Amino acid sequence: MKAQDLRLKTVDILKNDLLNLLREQFKLRIQNGTNQLSNNSEIKRVRRDIARIKTVLGEKH
Repeated sequence: MKAQDLRLKTVDILKNDLLNLLREQFKLRIQNGTNQLSNNSEIKRVRRDIARIKTVLGEKH
């Protein structure tokens, strides 16, 4: 997910994407806590995508 692509989306779509990523982050944290997570880089990817969306939302307001 690139910031350039995110800037083309509307605020409502970005908020929806953010909510989905926060849910995914929660699931990954639970899996990591129970040692069921096979790919630890997923946590990093989701965290960075959340930060990108929050940055673009801040630019739009």
